[in-house]
Amino acid sequence: MEFVDRLLTCVDCGGEFIFTAGEQLFFQDKNFKNDPKRCKPCKSRRAAGANAAPGSGPAAAGISRTETRTECSECGVSTTVPFKPTQGRPVLCRQCFKNKRATPTPETATAAPAESAAAVPVDPVPVVEQVQPRANMSALAAQSPQA
Repeated sequence: MEFVDRLLTCVDCGGEFIFTAGEQLFFQDKNFKNDPKRCKPCKSRRAAGANAAPGSGPAAAGISRTETRTECSECGVSTTVPFKPTQGRPVLCRQCFKNKRATPTPETATAAPAESAAAVPVDPVPVVEQVQPRANMSALAAQSPQA
């Protein structure tokens, strides 16, 4: 299919602009169904205004991140965590969390008997801060072996 330059009218300023053959080819390659509505200056102005507009970003899309102020269960320092802590579960500050991950737990430090070497290793109970966002839970479920 051969493309020729076309003259279009901008919906914002009412000026005419050229929809070049190369741009039409690009639109076809990307499977865009509609022709452009705005000239390049109006499109740039609109994009710059959208980036600076309040109410844009993850919070405007309904995705909120809960920040809860609490004390670390290990050292007692005041910290914020991106979740609402539950009763009975330890809440660790960043430093204590890193230290806890670096040191082996008694379950992982003991050597397993030779006959159970083929068994699937059991992970220790995860710390509250290791919880993944809901969007990734389906990906995690797909990766975990079905028992």
